[in-house]
Amino acid sequence: MAHVLFNFTGGDRRLAAALLKAKMWPVARDERDGESLAPGDLALVYLRTPDAEFIGRAELASAVHDWTTSEAEAYPGDSPSGVLLSDVEVWDPGVPMERVVARIDPTGSNPLVQANAAAGFQTAVVQITAGEYEAVIDLSRESRRP
Repeated sequence: MAHVLFNFTGGDRRLAAALLKAKMWPVARDERDGESLAPGDLALVYLRTPDAEFIGRAELASAVHDWTTSEAEAYPGDSPSGVLLSDVEVWDPGVPMERVVARIDPTGSNPLVQANAAAGFQTAVVQITAGEYEAVIDLSRESRRP
């Protein structure tokens, strides 16, 4: 099982939430690391700036594939391919990137974490560690506690 981050560059929180609720996520057939996605992988969804926050999580129910006719009709976007999702959570409020960075790199010594936090992720699919995934999940639970 892999852990990935889906980097949503559209900046439209409503569209990203609609994609999650439809249990479909756009992934180009030629996306770097896209061919390694498989059912059972766990994904976080990240909105780039200005939001810079994680807005949900899901389990992948399929590998990357061209949408079938019925999937294309149900898909709320314009991508011709992607993955199906299961066990979806949409978070409102989201988990700000600054809180995640403080949790996974409290000393500011990991150059990769710091670069991604400052500049954003450069690809739509980003491999992350299980620890990074769990840090975001923990923070999302903490923010929803009464």
